[in-house]
Amino acid sequence: MTESIEETAGPDGTPGPARETAPAPDGGYPAARLRLLQDEAAIGPDSRAALARLTDDWLAGLLHRHATEAGLSGTALVAVGGYGRGELSPRSDLDLLLLHDGRADRGDLAALADRLWYPVWDLGLALDHSVRTPAEARKAARDDLKVQLGLLDARHLAGDAELTGALRTTAYADWRESAPKRLPELHDLCQERAERQGELQYLLEPDLKEARGGLRDATALRAVAASWLADAPRGGLEAARTRLLDTRDALHLTTGRATDRLSLQEQDQVAGALGMLDADALLRQTYESARTISYAADVTWREVGRVLRARSVKPMLRGLLHGRTAGKGERSPLAEGVVELDGEAVLARTARPERDPVLVLRAAAAAAQAGLPLATHSIRRCSAAIATRPLPVPWPAEAREALVTLLGAGSHTVPVWEALEAEGIITRLLPDWERVRCRPQRNPVHTWTVDRHLIETAVRACALTRRVHRPDLLLIAALLHDIGKGWPGDHSVAGETIARDVAARLGFGARDTEVIATLVRHHLLLVETATRRDLDDPATVGAVAEAVGGTGTLELLHALTEADALATGPAAWSAWRGGLVADLIKRVTARLAGERRTEVRDADEPTAEQERLAVEARRTGGPVLALHARAEPAAGTGDGSAPPDREPVGVELLIAVPAHRSPGRRPSTSPAGTPGVLPAAAGVLALHRLTVRAADLLLLDPVDDGPVLLLRWRVAAEYGSLPRADRLRADLARALDGSLDIPARLAERERAYARRARAVLAPPPRVTVVSGSSRTATVIEVRAQDAHGLLHRIGRALEKAGVAVRSAHISTLGANAVDAFYVTGADGEPLSDGAAHEVAAAVERALQ
Repeated sequence: MTESIEETAGPDGTPGPARETAPAPDGGYPAARLRLLQDEAAIGPDSRAALARLTDDWLAGLLHRHATEAGLSGTALVAVGGYGRGELSPRSDLDLLLLHDGRADRGDLAALADRLWYPVWDLGLALDHSVRTPAEARKAARDDLKVQLGLLDARHLAGDAELTGALRTTAYADWRESAPKRLPELHDLCQERAERQGELQYLLEPDLKEARGGLRDATALRAVAASWLADAPRGGLEAARTRLLDTRDALHLTTGRATDRLSLQEQDQVAGALGMLDADALLRQTYESARTISYAADVTWREVGRVLRARSVKPMLRGLLHGRTAGKGERSPLAEGVVELDGEAVLARTARPERDPVLVLRAAAAAAQAGLPLATHSIRRCSAAIATRPLPVPWPAEAREALVTLLGAGSHTVPVWEALEAEGIITRLLPDWERVRCRPQRNPVHTWTVDRHLIETAVRACALTRRVHRPDLLLIAALLHDIGKGWPGDHSVAGETIARDVAARLGFGARDTEVIATLVRHHLLLVETATRRDLDDPATVGAVAEAVGGTGTLELLHALTEADALATGPAAWSAWRGGLVADLIKRVTARLAGERRTEVRDADEPTAEQERLAVEARRTGGPVLALHARAEPAAGTGDGSAPPDREPVGVELLIAVPAHRSPGRRPSTSPAGTPGVLPAAAGVLALHRLTVRAADLLLLDPVDDGPVLLLRWRVAAEYGSLPRADRLRADLARALDGSLDIPARLAERERAYARRARAVLAPPPRVTVVSGSSRTATVIEVRAQDAHGLLHRIGRALEKAGVAVRSAHISTLGANAVDAFYVTGADGEPLSDGAAHEVAAAVERALQ
């Protein structure tokens, strides 16, 4: 057959170069390709590999025939990129490199390339091609990171195998040599792509390749592993990547197009091609795969950063900085059994998760509050431990408080929670979580999947904790408000039942459980009523009042409503909606105005033990202490005893101190000329690293005997052992006589333990006057982020304001302190409104 020269169109439709028209193809490859793609088993790794082999043979035949005809040697055809990995989806691009040793004529090489590329274009296949010598390929790789990444997957197809082998060897050597400089560039590319494409695990129409957690990220992890600097967690990673590739295969076959975007209108067809029940099942599997890849990427890039930082500091200098052998990181304590090491929260050397099932929550809370990632190996140790020795049900108070602390860490909660979820810990702790995990939300208003929306609501609720009297109940309700979406029917109704079970599992009492269930059941009540009902109708306001039952629950529901809307998406909340809800709240509050506030209470009657200590304090004239082990069972034993290698989770500490009586017969919480008892006692506990979970203060003032201040504390060691009672008593005596400078010691302690990365940005403190709560005293309520020395600062501020603390009720709810102080003026009477607000403002300034 005579061949001729003619003008042809290139792959983009523009006039192409003159080329020789070859005889028409025999139909072998196109027909075989079509048969393969029409096979019922055309989706999956075997199909992709078979398509790659079929394409290999076809391209190898083209090179052999045309190179032989042209008399060319020293050439090789190389597959790179996805084709180089042997993974060809039905509409995948072909990434090809025609490699040559530089001895052939350029014109002959161009003619050979045309005879290779045009048959590919004639079949309608996308092609990324280049013609280079090994030296040119290496230079292109140095200039272009994407070219360098493609060469890491180089695979020989035909021609001179030694030429390909030498290029692969040098490509890997160049990559490992340049990795310290190029990995940060690769990380930047991944982040820029994520900002453009979003997170695959939350998108209703995700791009399977380009979105964060997609196939591009999986390829980047392979490149990191090839650098030998770090490696990704392997558990489930390959299976996740395979599922995304299978989904792309089905997408290509159902659409007939080379697309990576899983559009809504195509999801049912793709699900059917994969043998799935429906589009929701498809999206859930896709989200789970993306979540696995995203988590692996987070861990891997964190490890890359750690390795590169370590390489940037010379070993000798590192040893001088840390005062220890080079290579050993400095450990800073975060909580009992948890330390900071190399920018991560890790388990301490002495930690025993198999004996301490609360440790995983304590570590997660400490990491989130410090704004640190939780080390993968530590999570896995805890995961293995709780699989064999789970938390007792109901949970002990320490576990419940740790969960609330974790949820109250703001945006830092999200990565820690996702790390726990990636290792299967969340569903072990909260089995009902499995039904909402990775569950898509088809409403376009929603930004997140159900589970991420719940966490995002807790993040938003964290900023509103100063508005409510029970921030712990707000955060738990935020976590559970949509938990019913995993069940058929009205998710609010189903969620109420689940919330009751979960709250009981967490160890909440009957009253708190009822509040949580009410919040979940009615989490849509306020916004739906405010925007759809006539607020001037008394029946409307009455129905809401009846549903919530009290002002305390109404206050929590208002905050939950706002947090839920803000976490849903930008279209779910506005100033208009907020104004309508606020108006409804005002009307319902007026309806419930007769309700007595139950969250702030006056002093309780002293117990027999407190009376005994008061008598002893009067007799000795000094402070008297008594410590009692908490009756609550310690986690992991179920019988009230502590695990063999741990201290009891907390103690009750009773302190009785004689108080000074002024000439006007007003008892003072300060012995004459000495610091106040409340700030002194609180400061001593802070110095000994005791966390105050709850406290009550009561002033006994009988007519005949001297007044005595009684303080009852529920405390726990933040880490380490509980201090001895005699040391506490000695330090308290020194604080009361003025020989122990507590503010200076606390400041010194803070400097010594100052961390490089500080804790979350908490909402500012809020100090208010609670009117109508007592006829004999003024109630000052403080809501603030719990911190070392917080109660000491409050006590000092009240002392400087010249008021007497008659009683106090201290509560630490997770990371939030909610404290109420009953104070009187110099005459023993409640403060005037103006004076009360001045005291509140002074305390608030002292806490800022």
